[in-house]
Amino acid sequence: MANGRCRMHGGKAKGAPKGNSHAFKHGRYTAEHIAERRNFADLLREMKGFIDELDGKQ
Repeated sequence: MANGRCRMHGGKAKGAPKGNSHAFKHGRYTAEHIAERRNFADLLREMKGFIDELDGKQ
């Protein structure tokens, strides 16, 4: 909230504590995994462009 208080409980909203292990339950949102997904999406885009290029030449 804009005033820094939890809208449900009225306490200070500090977020999750440092070292919160719940965020790493499956690792989907780790920096490494996000970078891996981005690289894979880039590779797919390049492959689709290459296929379109080949289709245009035939």
